[in-house]
Amino acid sequence: MTQPPKITHLRISEGLFSALSAGFFLLLVGTLFVITPNLFDKLQAFFTDFTLKEPIPHLANVFVPVPEHLGQHTVVYTAAGQFSLVWGVFQVIILTLRFVVGSPVSKKAETAGNIIGWLGTAYLIDVLLTSALFTGFNALENWFVFWAALIMLIGVSLIVRAAILAAHFWFFSQFSSKTS
Repeated sequence: MTQPPKITHLRISEGLFSALSAGFFLLLVGTLFVITPNLFDKLQAFFTDFTLKEPIPHLANVFVPVPEHLGQHTVVYTAAGQFSLVWGVFQVIILTLRFVVGSPVSKKAETAGNIIGWLGTAYLIDVLLTSALFTGFNALENWFVFWAALIMLIGVSLIVRAAILAAHFWFFSQFSSKTS
């Protein structure tokens, strides 16, 4: 019996990763709704609570949407933090599987960046939105710090991806130039 070509094998395994990710995503979201009482109502209250009244600190003429009652949405913040943490751990599992099946380095780099992004988001939510720091005087400032830190985290995630790809291509170029 002949082995299928490597490209077909990679397409099949990447398709399996996509199906596994989609299924796990739906399972995770469903589980969050089951274990968090009234999450749908809390999400609806969160999104209807936004207002443009608050300016960004140190930028008096720039208004952005902010929940009017920041401290009343801890259930939503906690659910988002739980989602981010579990999804980040799932990405670690996916990265491990990508090494086992020999996925392309671009997919491994993407998954590594996702790990940084999702686990970092879970940490930021815990520190800035659900911790004791958020319930005090600095609630509005923590809200803006959270979003600024999230933007920086996206940048770090992209840098991690680029660094992995650059390291791979550098090592590949070093190896291929010595063998020719």
